[in-house]
Amino acid sequence: MSDPDLPAPPPGQPASSAKSFGNMSDAHWSRARAGANAEALSYYRARSQAPGVREGGGARNMYCMRCDGVIPLEPAVRACPHCGAGFDGEAQRYFNWVELDRPPRSDARALLPLFAAALGILTLAAALAWWLASRGGAP
Repeated sequence: MSDPDLPAPPPGQPASSAKSFGNMSDAHWSRARAGANAEALSYYRARSQAPGVREGGGARNMYCMRCDGVIPLEPAVRACPHCGAGFDGEAQRYFNWVELDRPPRSDARALLPLFAAALGILTLAAALAWWLASRGGAP
């Protein structure tokens, strides 16, 4: 007799009405999903062999985008100690996420052509006004 409140088991797995309490039975979620996520498990096993990961690390480390090696947060470094790849400083890769929370360096370089064009237009307008004013005084 099965409990109607329990979801149906995935295909290929036996239906079990026994809830898992106490010692882990075969119905426990960790055993019921054995063999699932093999790709993720192999990825994390490979990640644990990256430079610096084998040795452990701090509570929160960055990882190199090129070699997956551990980069300590303190003291700050400008290049990966394992492969020498430089950091642009705008993205930090952690164990299973990448943070892009640093602001861009500056928008001034992108706005420079607009400022130059505005300055050129103002210079031309001032020169035109000066030329018109200087012509108006002559008989």
